[in-house]
This record gives sequence, C-alpha cells and structure tokens, in this order.
Amino acid sequence: MIMWYAPGNGRGKWWPLVAITLGNFMLLVDVTIVNTALPRMADSLGASFTSLQWVMDSYALALAALLMVAGSAADLFGRRRLYVAGLALFALASLACGLAPGADVLVAARAVQGIGAAAMFATNTPLLMAAYQGRDRGVAFGVWGGTSGAAAAVGPVLGGVLTEWADWRAIFLVNLPLTAVAVRLTLRHLGESYGDRGARIDWPGAACFTVCAGALTYGLMRGGDHGWTGTGTLATLAVAVLALLVFVAVERRTARPLLDLRLLRRPSFAVLMAAALLMQAAAFPYLTFVGLWAQNVLGMSPIGAGLAATPLALMSLLVGVFGGRLLQRMRPQLPLGVGLLLIGAGGLLHVALLRTGADWPALVPGLAVSGLGVGAAMPVLVSAALGAAPPERAGMASGAVNTFRQLGFAFGIAVLGTVFGDALRHAGTGRAAVAAGYLDGLRDIALVSGVVALATALPVLAVVRGGRGPGGGRPGGGQGADAARGAEGSRGAGEPVREAAV
Repeated sequence: MIMWYAPGNGRGKWWPLVAITLGNFMLLVDVTIVNTALPRMADSLGASFTSLQWVMDSYALALAALLMVAGSAADLFGRRRLYVAGLALFALASLACGLAPGADVLVAARAVQGIGAAAMFATNTPLLMAAYQGRDRGVAFGVWGGTSGAAAAVGPVLGGVLTEWADWRAIFLVNLPLTAVAVRLTLRHLGESYGDRGARIDWPGAACFTVCAGALTYGLMRGGDHGWTGTGTLATLAVAVLALLVFVAVERRTARPLLDLRLLRRPSFAVLMAAALLMQAAAFPYLTFVGLWAQNVLGMSPIGAGLAATPLALMSLLVGVFGGRLLQRMRPQLPLGVGLLLIGAGGLLHVALLRTGADWPALVPGLAVSGLGVGAAMPVLVSAALGAAPPERAGMASGAVNTFRQLGFAFGIAVLGTVFGDALRHAGTGRAAVAAGYLDGLRDIALVSGVVALATALPVLAVVRGGRGPGGGRPGGGQGADAARGAEGSRGAGEPVREAAV
C-alpha cells in the first residue's frame, strides 16, 4: 500500500525535496567531514592511531550493516516515520560526538550516528518517489543526486573550516540545527508511505551480516597492531568467517531474505558487487591519510588540508556535469572498467610523485586522474547493478550495491590503515624520520589502492554485460531517477523498495 502527500503547485511543492535532500547531504558529508579534524581530535582526546581509524569506520560500518534492514523496516513501519526517527537518532548521536570526553565514547557515538544515517539513507528514494510524479520526479532526483555528489567535495573542506575557525567538536554539533530543520520540514510537508506491510524483517540475517562485517574489520585492524598470528586476531577472523557461513545458511532458508543469494549466481551482478566494494576501498579511504600527512608533516591548516584533497571530488563532479548523459548511453562495462583503470592510474601516479621533499602539489595529478575515474564509474554503477538483476529484485539490487560501497570504505580504512601504520612504526624517531615514514606510508597505500583498482577493472571489462544504461537518451534520466524507476517497478512483484544509490 502506497500513500503520498501531493505537494501541490508552486514553490511549496519543493519543500519535501528540501527535507529529504538536507538529511541525505548531512549523512554523506559525515562520512568525510571527519578527515581534516582527525589530528585535532587526536591531540584533544589523546587518541591512538587505531582509535582514529575507528572514528572513521564505526560510522561507515553501522551505515553499511543496517542499510538493507532499514529499507525493510521503512516499508513495514512507514518511510516518513523511520526517516524522522533516523534524523532524531542522528542528532542525538551528533551531540554525543560533540561532547565526547574520550575516544571510546566518540567511537561509540559515531556508530550510533551511523545507525541513524542508515535509516535516513534507506528512506530517501521511496520518500521522493511518493512525493513527486512525472517531470517533477526527474527534477527532484536530479537535485538529490547533485547534492549527493557535492557532499563528497564539501565534506573535507567544511570539516577544515569548522575545525580551524571553531573546534573539531563543531563538525558534529552543526548537525543539530540542520536535523531540527529537516524534521520540521518532513513532518509538515511529507506524508507517510509504506511498502509491503505483510513482509517480515530478516533479523537473523541482519545480525549475522553485522557480526561478520564488524569482526572482519576489527580483525584487520588488530592484525596490524598485534600481529596476524596472534590468538586474538585469529579468533576474531574466525568469528567473521563463521558469521558469514551462518549468514549464507540463513539467507538460503529464509522466504524473504535480506539479500537473495541467487543474485550472486549472475556473473555480472557478482562482479558489480565486488567492483562496488573494491572501487570504494581504492578511491576514497586514501584521502583520510592524506589529511593526516598534510597537517602533521606539512604543517597545513585544517582548511588547507581539506582543499588539498578536493581535486578528486572536483574532477568527479565535472565529469558528471559534462559527461553524465553520455555515460548513461554507453554499455556499463566501458565507463566502469575505464573508470577503475583511471583510479588505478591515479594511485600509481602518487607512488611516482610522492618522493622525499614532496609537498601537497604532488598530490594533484594523481587525485585529478582518480577523480576522472570516479566521475566515469560511480554514476553508472547503480544502473548497471539494476540492469544485472531481474526487475522484481531491482530494489534489493540497489540496496545491495550501496551496502557494498559503504563496506568498501570501512574495509579500506582498516586495510590501508594497517599498511600506513606499519610504515609509521618502522619510521624511527626524529622529525625527518617521521616525515619519511608518512611518505612511505602514503606510497604504500597508494600502491595497494592502485593495484586493487587495476585488478578490479579486468573482470569488469571481461564479465559485466548489458545494454545502455537505463537513462540513456531519455530526458530527465539520470542515476537517481533510473534507480527509482527500477525500484518502483519491483513493487508489483512484492519486493520492498530499497535505497537507490548516490
């Protein structure tokens, strides 16, 4: 059963879009806004390098682990209700982050913030679909998708501005008035809507998936700190494997699974999920360590560190603005495969240019090339996943690709952080030695990122098949609108709507 509020004519009809876009912008900005504040956090809280990793990862992990189950809960209990609950939880967790007396409290609050973000993220697309029809829907999804892309560029710079001009705590406290506005607009201008109210939430599958993702991330970090053969590391990784096996068993026996594993028997879909995870891991976590180097070694301000990392986001936005329509007309394996090759080339450029005495301009070529790759690949990823799944599973496919993307960021922080931390531990003492250690660490993680992206491009080019993207050649088409149409088409088969990707 679907019910929606008809926003009417005139300017007032866009208030639902403002309410939804504001929440979406906040939750995406909070993935990266922390980057440029990490050095100040470490000084203020006495946080270790591992604690800083968890400040980044706890948010991304909670968001990824609960995204699909949040979509099911929204269909069952009401999209607007869950969106408002997510906003409220996000605000309370942001307040706890801003007042955190220590790193442990900050990490825990970031995880709760990620839970709220999952509820917000999972309801964005169905709420927009319920609020707008026809041409207005295309406009709404275009604006929503554009602000999603802008969040990647704004996050590090906004974090730098707030940290430098106020305090690192301001990056969280600024969410409070924004969530209040979003809640007010949502309650006033958005009506309630539901999906399949007879469906049940796959709680066992969600629990197993969460345990697997969390244990694997913890094991990767612990292995870097305490050794890969230590009892604690091996036990944690064993828990991750066991949880994965139980998850597979549960999903195969559940009538309404969190993820229909039969989708992974489709070669194109399976490769696209791997590409979503590995592309995110290769392209974005690297920027976290760039921010640490820029401030701790180069002595740049938080604002300067944020600006130093923007070439990637800016090039990605330019490709989306000027080449988006062309990309959607191409067969998906081409922009995805070439995009991954460019991301890999950007990583290898970092390896070549980050030599002794390098300053921030050495980052620009690699980030710019990687940005071209991100701009080419990311807009096509979701439409390709939808095209690789049957129509009745379009909603599940879009939820899965978003989940794998967020997992890629979390795993990337864990793996690259382990590599980066190892370089710092072997750097020796003294300012020159520490500076050399940072450069070695950046080169090492750039090499890992570059090789992963290049290796991922090969199966994408070889295996992914499909015609032109769903938006190819249609006016008003685009990533958000295409995903929405695919998800909407799935409702007739009883599949709950899931979040379309950014």
